Amino acid sequence: MRRIYMDHNATTPLHPDVLETMRPFLTEKFGNASSIHFFGRETRVAVDEAREIVAHSLGAKPSEIFFTSGGTESDNLAIKGSVHVNGKDDHHIVSSKIEHHAVLHTCQSLEKEGFRVTYVSVDRNGMVDPDAVAEAITEHTILVTIMHANNEVGSLQPIKEIGAICREKGVSFHTDAVQSFGKIPVDVNDVNVDLLSLSGHKLYGPKGIGALYIRKGKRITPLFHGGSHERNRRAGTENVAGIVGLGKAIQIAMDSMESEAKNISELRDTLMDRLAEKIEHIHLNGHPMKRLPGTLNVSFAGIEGESIVLSLDLKGIAVSSGSACTSGALEPSHVLAAMGLSSELAQGSIRFSLGRENAKRDVDYVVQVLPEIIERLRAMSPMQAV
Repeated sequence: MRRIYMDHNATTPLHPDVLETMRPFLTEKFGNASSIHFFGRETRVAVDEAREIVAHSLGAKPSEIFFTSGGTESDNLAIKGSVHVNGKDDHHIVSSKIEHHAVLHTCQSLEKEGFRVTYVSVDRNGMVDPDAVAEAITEHTILVTIMHANNEVGSLQPIKEIGAICREKGVSFHTDAVQSFGKIPVDVNDVNVDLLSLSGHKLYGPKGIGALYIRKGKRITPLFHGGSHERNRRAGTENVAGIVGLGKAIQIAMDSMESEAKNISELRDTLMDRLAEKIEHIHLNGHPMKRLPGTLNVSFAGIEGESIVLSLDLKGIAVSSGSACTSGALEPSHVLAAMGLSSELAQGSIRFSLGRENAKRDVDYVVQVLPEIIERLRAMSPMQAV
C-alpha cells in the first residue's frame, strides 16, 4: 500500500542531514556543556554555534535565544515568566480564541491564580483584528500573546500591526511562531515582538527541542529552578544533540524556504481546486490567501471528519481532523467554532498539511480516493449535506 504523509503541522520527519549532524553528539561527543574540561568545552562550542544560527534566522542576538524542550515549554515560559515577574496585582493578559492549547491552557491556569485574561474574537477567516487587540488593552495589561500562524487552518495573523500597537502602549508582546517559523520569513524586529516561541520538530528537526526568543531587557521568571543553565532562565542540562539538530534544521529551512513555499503552495492549491471539482458541499476554512504554504483545512458537509481521517488512513493517506494535541476530543475544534462555523461543518473538517516530500502524484492519489470516501460516508450519514 502506498503511504502518503500529509500531516506536517503535527510533526515532520527528521531530515537525514539533521540526523547525521546529531549523531556524533549521541555517541562520542557526549560531554555536559556546562563542564569546563575538554568534553564539556567541545559540546559548549556546538551549543553556541546552534544558538548563533537560531539568532541569525530571527534577526536576533545570540544572547536573546534560550533553548527549551519545545513549543509548549517556550509558550509557558514566555507567558508565565512575563506575568509572574511582576506579581499579580490586577494584571491583565490579552490573547485570542484560536490559540494553541499551549497558550490557551496556560492563560486559563493563570486565571485560576487571579490574573484576568481577555480572549479577542476572530473573523470568518480566522483572523484577529488589531483594533480589537488595541481595544482590549488596558492600563493593567502586562502581556499580549497572539499566535503568528494558526495550526489548524493556517491563517497568518497581523502580528506586525499588533506588535506596533503593543510597543506604542508599552505592553510586552509574545507570539507563538511554532507553525510559521521555518516555513515563511520571521524577523523579530520586523514584526515587533518581544518574545517568540519555536519548535524543532515542525521544521524537520528532532522532537524535544525548541527555543524562546526574549528581547534584551525583558525580565522573565524561570518556570523551574536548579542550575544556572541558559543564563539562569531555564535550569537543566542542555539537550546538546537536540540543540545541534535544531540548528541544522534551521540552516536547511532558511536555504530552501522560498522554493519550498512556492512548490508546496502550488500543490495545496491544486489539491483544493481538484477536490472542489469532484466533491459537492466542500468548504475552505481559513484565509484563502494569508495562510501557511502547506495548510489546507476543509469541511465536508454531512459527515464527520474523524470518519474521513480513518477512511483515508485505510488507503495509506495520513491527514488530521485538527490539532494533533486534541485528537480524540469529541468537541468540535475551538478554532473553527471561534470562526463561526456551524457544529456540523466544524465536525466535518479535516486538515491536509503538506511538506517538502509531497509531490503531484500524492495529490493525484488523494483526488482519486477521497471523492469515493465522501460519497460512501454521506450515503451512510443521517445528516444532509448543505
